[in-house]
Amino acid sequence: MQIRKVNKEDNAFLAKMIRTVFYEYNAPQEGTVFSDPTTDHLFELFQTEKSVLWVVEINNEIVGCCGIYPTSGLSKQTVELVKFYISANARGKGIGRLLMEKSIASARTHGFSELYLESLPEFSNAIGIYERQGFLKLEKPLGATGHSGCNIWMLKKI
Repeated sequence: MQIRKVNKEDNAFLAKMIRTVFYEYNAPQEGTVFSDPTTDHLFELFQTEKSVLWVVEINNEIVGCCGIYPTSGLSKQTVELVKFYISANARGKGIGRLLMEKSIASARTHGFSELYLESLPEFSNAIGIYERQGFLKLEKPLGATGHSGCNIWMLKKI
């Protein structure tokens, strides 16, 4: 298993993997990452300062991703945890926890003291991971993510 930063060559595969997860969980497509045009250009998106997208490869196949992004409208101390997706064949093996911990460490390295995220009830397994990592639910969204379809908002002090 290898955890590394996203490469330009990963764009098409990651977009397909993310959208496949939405299909698997019958999650809303409008107002979410599914329909966000940046999903097809993740390498370029994560060239933004103080952002990083980690991918996990097993036997030269990408099986997951997770990262941080300084979303517009968040305070200078807060970064968004983004693009946390694991392929069906890699779930339940601790890969999500490793990616989450790597992303939290990246947020600290970049000087952030809070992690914010948005999710959907369809991704209840991920929400359980967030809660175990110390994320607390919020009453309303923060920042300007453009993902109006998300209705679960969480924050963690780091």
